[in-house]
Amino acid sequence: MTTMLAEQELAQQEVQEEYVAIRVQDVHRIYQLGENRVHALRGINLDIAKGEFVAIMGSSGSGKSTLMNILGCLDRPTSGDYFLDGVNVAQLAKKELAAIRNRRLGFVFQGFNLLARTTALENVELPTLYAKLEAEERFRRAKHALEIVGLGERFDHFPSQLSGGQQQRVAIARALVNQPSILLADEPTGNLDSRTSVEIMSILQTLNDEGLTIILVTHEPDIAQFARRVITFRDGKIRRDEMVTDRPRAAEVLAEMPTLEED
Repeated sequence: MTTMLAEQELAQQEVQEEYVAIRVQDVHRIYQLGENRVHALRGINLDIAKGEFVAIMGSSGSGKSTLMNILGCLDRPTSGDYFLDGVNVAQLAKKELAAIRNRRLGFVFQGFNLLARTTALENVELPTLYAKLEAEERFRRAKHALEIVGLGERFDHFPSQLSGGQQQRVAIARALVNQPSILLADEPTGNLDSRTSVEIMSILQTLNDEGLTIILVTHEPDIAQFARRVITFRDGKIRRDEMVTDRPRAAEVLAEMPTLEED
């Protein structure tokens, strides 16, 4: 009987493992700044399931951006383990980390980081150059990504010909072009007005509804409420981790907001 229960527990654990996209175990990050040691993360334990939409909040210096850099394979923990789809990426070499960033992760930042003299399509195509795709496939993927964010008809526009919201849409399309399993968005609405911010959150909610795992860093509580789960950091630790109740749909909120002309 005991053996049967143990087997059932093991089987249940294996099923749970299958659905874990990210697992962080006892992660610490310490920076040496001259003679000072800064303990940015203090023993973080965190699971994020495939298909989740998680918002990470916290004041400046709370550790949220440090965690985001580790999740994005842009930094390594000083100690502890980080599993991405079951692989302990904390132990991988730089070349292997670069491959993971390019193939499995998509990045969206507060600054759009678009090349000014390059069209929207060419900006979106950039990550595919490292994936060694044929030119025709690069074009097809980039055009499709722009269509997903509603800019299929503006693929030949330069950033200077696009609004801030449209530029962020291009940045989201660029993050999607290599078909990542996880999207990391660091303050994606930080440079946008209220209405445009909700437009961007509507796009992210739709992508999440279609199965994309999204991790969003924001300092805006109203933006965090569009996620399914909110994790709050303070002093390098997780202080709160809770599901969002009465989660608003960004598309519905947008429909009730006045246009910029009405303002």
